[in-house]
Amino acid sequence: MTASRTGGRSRSRSSAGTGIRAAARRASAVGLALAAFLAAVPAAPAAAVPQEADGAGLDRYYRQHPAWRSCVLGPDDEVGQGLEKAGAQCADVTVPLDYSDPLGRTLTVAVSRIRATDARRRIGVLLVNPGGPGGTGLDLAPEVRTAMKDVGARYDVIGMDPRFVGRSTPLDCGWPVGVTLLSPGGDRAGFDRQVAFQKDLADRCRTTNASVLPHVSTRNTARDMDVVRGALGERKISYLGYSYGTYLGTVYTGMFPGRHDRVVLDGALDPRRYGPRLMRGVERENEQALADWAAWAAARDGDYGLGRTRTEVLAAVDRITAAAGRGPLTVGTGSETFRLDAAQVPFVVFSGLSDDTDGARAELAEALSVLARAAEGRATPVPPGLAQLLRFTLTSAGSAYGSAQTAVLCGDVAAPRDVEQYWRDVEDSRAEHPLFGPLTAAVGPCAFWDPPREEPAPVRRETAALIVAATGDPRTPYTGSVALRNLLPHSRLVTLRGANRHGIYGEYGSSCVDDAVNAYLATGRLPARDLTCVRQPG
Repeated sequence: MTASRTGGRSRSRSSAGTGIRAAARRASAVGLALAAFLAAVPAAPAAAVPQEADGAGLDRYYRQHPAWRSCVLGPDDEVGQGLEKAGAQCADVTVPLDYSDPLGRTLTVAVSRIRATDARRRIGVLLVNPGGPGGTGLDLAPEVRTAMKDVGARYDVIGMDPRFVGRSTPLDCGWPVGVTLLSPGGDRAGFDRQVAFQKDLADRCRTTNASVLPHVSTRNTARDMDVVRGALGERKISYLGYSYGTYLGTVYTGMFPGRHDRVVLDGALDPRRYGPRLMRGVERENEQALADWAAWAAARDGDYGLGRTRTEVLAAVDRITAAAGRGPLTVGTGSETFRLDAAQVPFVVFSGLSDDTDGARAELAEALSVLARAAEGRATPVPPGLAQLLRFTLTSAGSAYGSAQTAVLCGDVAAPRDVEQYWRDVEDSRAEHPLFGPLTAAVGPCAFWDPPREEPAPVRRETAALIVAATGDPRTPYTGSVALRNLLPHSRLVTLRGANRHGIYGEYGSSCVDDAVNAYLATGRLPARDLTCVRQPG
């Protein structure tokens, strides 16, 4: 979850927590809502301004009335067109930059809404977040509405681009890359280069966005969510969050008790472990996912040429990383030429392991087949999926995403500032986790960031949520979901066994998981006990 999408869903967001194809922003469409039903949805009772939001000037934010309009920004706006096809409308909600100074500078937060079509049995609103931090939620609403099946008709499904993300007021530090999760390579010289590079990224943000960086935090995103609740005229909201979105949901329910209804947390984080070095501790899960992928690729050696056994495929990965350590690998031609060294190759492998479906595994196999040829000095055209990932990772195309994600992580929890601590951690990790250990232990921009303005929000044990988790999740390990379940004793845990997958509900095709979530959203009743589902072959 650091670096590009610290905790976003596998399918749709580019990052360390996604599959190869994740750099593309895609909105899937569902059937159009009937206009007659849309017009018939009754007005909600006046929304309360909670104690957390008390203070001069905040009432005007809670009492605003969003101006709903078409989501389409122009003829090439595929996201907007997908939203419109799904029956969504969009609006901007105004929020204060600094909640301690509500009369000062303001921001806009972009929201989308697919209104309930079953007006008579309407339950309320369901606000959704895809993770990240930095993932756009605006275009998630149609996908969630589809996953909800019949119960979707009873909710207004609300997508929200968090502050400084997507169509909300932007943040872009002008970075030459979109990802900060980079390996230090095999020696001290590579580590020192990374220290200088990561410090430069932090300096660029401080130079370009010093006035807003103190206000980029999960606490403030949670405050924005509550303003959205008030602007929608709702006393309570239901919530669905994936990956980092589970932490956001935990923060919201802790800061605004009594303002939430049904809460679903998919791929949950242990909030006590959340911080800039969140990827530390996921090495074993990723090694297992890599081994399982290698067995899959070995069975398809005729397609990818990486080896006929798991051992041979893993040896091919080792040869690629060793070659990158000796000098950059060049792939592509013309303007689509990329050079990958020991800093980037481990990330490319890592980025392809959050999804164990055949399509995602094929993309990783194709990418590593290209890198294997490059390691032998052969000309290698870049397939579209890998080109997207490299363009997002290695160029300024991903700057805004990386800037916003890093600003949230650094603004929430302070990172260690002693560079030598990172070097010791890197060296200590090499023997046991030679590929992923140095990557997850590496220094990042947060080591050079100003300290957070606020402490992390407390967890409220009274919160009752439905937590969904896969036992082999390579981004937010299953242990995090178990830990959150123990912190929230009134919650329930739905476990999917046998899946190396990040993001399950509505994404993975597990009817067992989907049915459990939809039953909870329909009735508001958690299962009587924790549930276990099993991944089905294929």
